[in-house]
Amino acid sequence: MLVDSPPEEHAVTRAAPPTRRAIRAVGLLVSAAILVLVALASIAIGAKELSLVQVWHGLFQGSGTYGDVVVGERLSRTVLGLLAGAALGLSGAVLQALTRNPLADPGLLGINVGASAAVVTAIAYFGVTSLSGYVWFAFFGAAAVGALVWFLGGSRGATPVRLALAGTAISAALYGYLQAVMIMDDAALGKMRFWTVGSLASATDATITQVLPFLAAGTVLALLLARPLNALAMGEDTARALGAHLNRTRALSMLAATVLCGAATAACGPIVFVGLMVPHVVRSFTGPDLRWILPYATILSPVLLLGADVIGRIVARPAELQVGVVTAIIGGPVFILLVRRRRTAQL
Repeated sequence: MLVDSPPEEHAVTRAAPPTRRAIRAVGLLVSAAILVLVALASIAIGAKELSLVQVWHGLFQGSGTYGDVVVGERLSRTVLGLLAGAALGLSGAVLQALTRNPLADPGLLGINVGASAAVVTAIAYFGVTSLSGYVWFAFFGAAAVGALVWFLGGSRGATPVRLALAGTAISAALYGYLQAVMIMDDAALGKMRFWTVGSLASATDATITQVLPFLAAGTVLALLLARPLNALAMGEDTARALGAHLNRTRALSMLAATVLCGAATAACGPIVFVGLMVPHVVRSFTGPDLRWILPYATILSPVLLLGADVIGRIVARPAELQVGVVTAIIGGPVFILLVRRRRTAQL
C-alpha cells in the first residue's frame, strides 16, 4: 500500500455515483475501440495504402507478399507509437498532479532536454551513431536530470513550486549546452537534426525491446500512485491527516515520470504537447480523480500520437512530416486556448 487511507474517503476519491462510474467505464471501452481503429490506420496508411484485408493478412497470415512486408515494417512503428504515447500521457498526468498545475508537462522538469543533452554528448564526444546507443544515453540523461531536479527542489522537503523552478533552471542551462555543442560540431548537428524533432520512423523491434521494461515498470508505478496523488491534491495538511506519505509520494511520482518520459524520449526523440494536452482534456470529463484520469490518459495519448503520425504521412506525400512537428503544430494553438480559458476563469 502506498497510502494508508482511512475508512472515510475524501472528496477527490469518494466513490462516484453508479451511473457516472458506468459512463466512465463505457467511455474507456469506447476510447479503446478508437485506439484500435487508429492503430489499424497507422498500419494501413503510408506511401502505399493497404486495405484492411491486407492488414489482417499481414498481421495473422503473412506469407511474404509485398503487403505483408509493409505491414511488418509499419507494425514496429505502430507498437512504438502505442507505448510512447501511453508513456507521455501518463507522465504528463502524474506531473500535473504532482505540481498541481494542469498546464504542466514532462518538459517542465527538464526531462526531455536532459535526454537530448545526453544524446548530443554521446554523438559529439563518444562517437555513438546508432539508435540503440541513443536509447541508453537518452534514458540515463533523463534519469540524471530527474534526480537533480529532485535534489535541487529540496528532496524530502520538495514542493511543487520548488520542483518547477529547479526544472526550469536546469532546462535553461542544458539548452545553452545543446546549442553550444551543435554549433561547434557540425557532425553532431547533422545527426541530431532528425532525432530532435521527434519521430517514429526509425522504430525497430530492438528499440521496442530495449525500452519496454522501463515503460512497463513506469506504467505500473504511475497507476499505483493514483490514490496517493488524489490525497496530495487536497493539500499537504489534509493529505497528512488522511495518512498520505508526502515525501514518498513525491519521490515515486518523480521516478515514474522520469522513467516513462525518459524511455519514450530515448526511443522517439522529444515529442511535445502529448503529455500536456491529453491529461488536461481527459480531466475535463472525468473530473479530478486520478483513478480515472490515468487509465484514460494511457489509452487516449497513443490515439493522439498515432493520429498525428498518420496525418504527417498524408500531408507530405510521398515524403512525410515527422510526428513531433505535427504534435507541435496541433499543440501550440491548443496550449494558447487552454491558457486563455484559465485566465478567463480567474477573472
